[in-house]
Amino acid sequence: MPMPMSAAAAIALGSIAALAAECSRTPTEDFPSRSAASTAPAPTTTVASVPSAASSAVVAPAGASPASTGQRCVLATPAAAPAALTPGPAAGCPSDPEGNQRVPVVRVSFPGAGSAAVDAELVSTPHDTQRGLMYRRSMAAERGMLFDLHTREDHQFWMHNTCIPLDLLYVDDDGLIVGIVESAPTLDDTPRGVGCPSRYVLEVNAGWCRRHHVVAGQHVTLPADLAGSVQKP
Repeated sequence: MPMPMSAAAAIALGSIAALAAECSRTPTEDFPSRSAASTAPAPTTTVASVPSAASSAVVAPAGASPASTGQRCVLATPAAAPAALTPGPAAGCPSDPEGNQRVPVVRVSFPGAGSAAVDAELVSTPHDTQRGLMYRRSMAAERGMLFDLHTREDHQFWMHNTCIPLDLLYVDDDGLIVGIVESAPTLDDTPRGVGCPSRYVLEVNAGWCRRHHVVAGQHVTLPADLAGSVQKP
């Protein structure tokens, strides 16, 4: 979860940057500092030409020079899939101190990937963002969690107390997938991001993106009521 996507996936949340992004949240003073996290190698980003929010981005080769207009930061999805992780809950998964939490469920669809869609739990409050998918021991195949982080920045998520492996999709405010972290391992405090600004992070089960042919540069369709102003960090 923010520090940083399961997703749980981790995160610095702009004006609420002090939040611990667990399963998918930003570390607080109780967890590894962001300065320590910054030692991890930064991903290499590429440039994508995006004529409009309705069209898919075309990812340019690494090192391509952006044009003066219409260019977007996108971390291309590698052609090769990552090593498969062991399915099921991690050994040593901690117990949930709060029990099940009820949050709204929204439909997130992927028009660039046929009929692919997930029903995602929507979290946007500091408390729910901190929890994310922590402590979960399973998640249905076509389910996920959508984090509305309210700020557009290079969010970092981690897998603190997250017991199921996840794919984390970083989505900009117009629905563009600017990068995907695939198969984030369980119970891991390593910060993970894509080096590009985003507003949302969608966490799904590890391997979901490959199975449904979802890649960076495509767009997702989000609920209309999520549209709105983005807070500045």
